[in-house]
Amino acid sequence: MNHVEICKDECKGCGVCVETCPRDCLMIGDEINAIGYQHVVFVGMGRCTACGMCYRVCPEPGALTVMADVKEV
Repeated sequence: MNHVEICKDECKGCGVCVETCPRDCLMIGDEINAIGYQHVVFVGMGRCTACGMCYRVCPEPGALTVMADVKEV
């Protein structure tokens, strides 16, 4: 299934990806990461289309990785 992997210790919880996701697949979680921020969590299992918009707007390199389900042809 399509999903977004989040490197929680790279995320500064700015919320840009949360606001950008057209399917509401991301939210700011309750946990505090190693650098003191509430990081983003993926909550869109089954809704994510792997469009990559969250990845493109994220200001932190390496914080988000979009994983698309690969179907065999």
